[in-house]
Amino acid sequence: MVAIQEAAFLDTPQKFVPEPAPERPRVSVFFPVYNDERTVERVALKSLDVLSRVAREYEVVIVDDATPCRAGEIADALAAKDPRIKVIHHSKNLGYGAAIRTGLANVRYEWVCFTDGDDEYDIYDLEKLIRLRHRYDLIITFRYAKLYSTFRIFVSWVYNRSLRTLFKSRFRDISTGLRLIRRDLVNELDLMSSSPFIGAEIAIKTMLKGFPVGEVGIQTFPREFGHGSATSWRNIIATVRDMISCYRTIFSPGYDPPAYREQHRGSTATLTRSRNPQSSGRLDPP
Repeated sequence: MVAIQEAAFLDTPQKFVPEPAPERPRVSVFFPVYNDERTVERVALKSLDVLSRVAREYEVVIVDDATPCRAGEIADALAAKDPRIKVIHHSKNLGYGAAIRTGLANVRYEWVCFTDGDDEYDIYDLEKLIRLRHRYDLIITFRYAKLYSTFRIFVSWVYNRSLRTLFKSRFRDISTGLRLIRRDLVNELDLMSSSPFIGAEIAIKTMLKGFPVGEVGIQTFPREFGHGSATSWRNIIATVRDMISCYRTIFSPGYDPPAYREQHRGSTATLTRSRNPQSSGRLDPP
């Protein structure tokens, strides 16, 4: 009898059930655009659609990283029609990581989801991430099916293996371009990367500060036009540079020491000298 009940349960499709409106969080979604003129409108409208089901208040922020295409112009037209959409323009191309930092600095709600502007990651997966917000402060994703070229899959494997070794982490796919983070946490991370390494930097620093990080498996979808720039030699070199810089910072003696450590050390030294005058270098008469 039990086996029959289990089989019936497993055959039942599991659909997303929205929370009652008063219990939903307030959520910001943002994404950078660079050569994404064919997808910027689609990603923006899909973001509004999913947010209408998972959030009680929401916004969509588009970061134009000085794209040479019409993506910024299209984003402005969308914002002119819908006040829930906001656009930020960089006067020059600053890089993917810088665009992510701009987005994080300009959102207003307590939960922030960010993705890419090329629609390779489906923003509807936010429904999966939002359900875990009571357990984690950062929720990242991993691609269990990678519909990419062999070269890109190889680069991703080397990259993730290197990060697990260097930073002593167990994340499966640390830089997948869909994440949900508690906004207050961002202020504690002191993010520095301007390259695609920014995703790894967020996850690693969150882990080291002791905040819980969750992982959710997702599918990805091939880019419908052009080529992504994440695995260009320019971005690979910039990513390695930021990786080395982050490694040196994190493993330096002064990185994120316990609170009041220096104050306590000074108090201990003073107490030691008061109890042992010879330790201060003073010579007592014979």
